[in-house]
Amino acid sequence: MRRAFAIARAEMLILRRNRWLVMATLIMLAFALALSFAGSAPTGTLGVDMLTVSVASMTTLSVYLAPLLALMMGFDAVAGDRDRGSLALLLAYPAGRAEILLGKLMAHLAALAVAMIIGFGAAGAVAAWFGGAGAESLMALGRLVLTSILLGAVFLVLGYALSALSSGATAAAGLSAGVWLGFVVLYDLGLLGAVVMDSGGVFTQKVFPWVMVANPADAFRLWNLAASDSVALSSGMAGAGDALPAWAAPLSLLLWLALGFLLACAAFRRVEP
Repeated sequence: MRRAFAIARAEMLILRRNRWLVMATLIMLAFALALSFAGSAPTGTLGVDMLTVSVASMTTLSVYLAPLLALMMGFDAVAGDRDRGSLALLLAYPAGRAEILLGKLMAHLAALAVAMIIGFGAAGAVAAWFGGAGAESLMALGRLVLTSILLGAVFLVLGYALSALSSGATAAAGLSAGVWLGFVVLYDLGLLGAVVMDSGGVFTQKVFPWVMVANPADAFRLWNLAASDSVALSSGMAGAGDALPAWAAPLSLLLWLALGFLLACAAFRRVEP
């Protein structure tokens, strides 16, 4: 762990030099504040406080933005070092390849965590100040921040795997864009088409919930919605997680994190400096 922390400190210096931490924080803050104010209109209709509606809006924001930011950080982790010629020096350190990836993960995840905490925390504070907040909505906000960090970790390790498997940083960036599009956009469109064709049949009632939770982005969404009835109501998806046990979504995200890190380590071992 001491070697992994040394790698993490070096990566944090690189993130600070490249302004990644500042940019990620500003992006999260700007979008979260915009959604908090834009989504405050339904509070009177739904009978919930402004923070609850803001959490529902920020959950949708995080589904799109957390994977994107994580992949933008992760795609350069191996391929970028190889293109710049610094990979050979990095591998000369007395640290295993898994320790190198772990150090990069700690640094990148810390940057994402800072961006999530400041962005969602500031937007939640504004929503609570102007529209009130109950105990349940405050718990929902804390859960949103923690699960967003976990979702970011999943896509970070997927970004590392793509970076190690790619021939260069440009190819890794293209693959990362394709992975984001597939998991966040096309997967749900495919499920929607399947549900429409099934017309309420066996697939919709039995198979669809499990296929949905198999996607880490949808698992994140279902976890936050199923954990809070008020958030689910204000998002319009009150019954989305009723067909699944409570452990399904957390288990999906944790499995994706573990398997993604193992895949990244396996791919990194095959990389020559």
